[in-house]
Amino acid sequence: MSAEVEPAALVRAELARLQQAAAAGPLLDLACGAGRNALPLARAGCAVIGLDRDRARLTALRDAARGLRVSLLQADLEATGIIPLASASCAAVLVFRYLHRPLAPEIIRVLRPNGLLLYETFTREHRQVAQHPRNPAFLLEPGELTGLFSALETLRAEEVWVSAPAPEAVARLVARKPPL
Repeated sequence: MSAEVEPAALVRAELARLQQAAAAGPLLDLACGAGRNALPLARAGCAVIGLDRDRARLTALRDAARGLRVSLLQADLEATGIIPLASASCAAVLVFRYLHRPLAPEIIRVLRPNGLLLYETFTREHRQVAQHPRNPAFLLEPGELTGLFSALETLRAEEVWVSAPAPEAVARLVARKPPL
């Protein structure tokens, strides 16, 4: 993976599994921003769909992704509640630093059978070490992430304190959609 863009630790840890999944279809980076995870995955040979509501961030990602297999979608998921992709169209969905609970069924819907979900976001304990986010709507309760995706097979789940690059309290989930 390129040192230019450092992906999340969970993406680095699950790279082999993501590359294997990518043989079955694209990886969706939901709320992708400027491509922290999308770019390294595309450089590792995966087809990636970057979805975000911020046009400027998508423009930056488009410019950085020239020559790579990255498709971009702009959508305000909180306004529509719908991921604008066909059912079972993604081999994996990645969600980092984003929480909109009503999207859980949509995330499951766009996953192919045997598709992977990598999800990491802040827990309520994060308020002890950081000013943002503080709104409970953006902070997970203990055990909540696995509950939101109980229809999936949990491969890895943890709630941890991370010290670098800054202190954070996060929940992580790696899960697989059951086969048909």
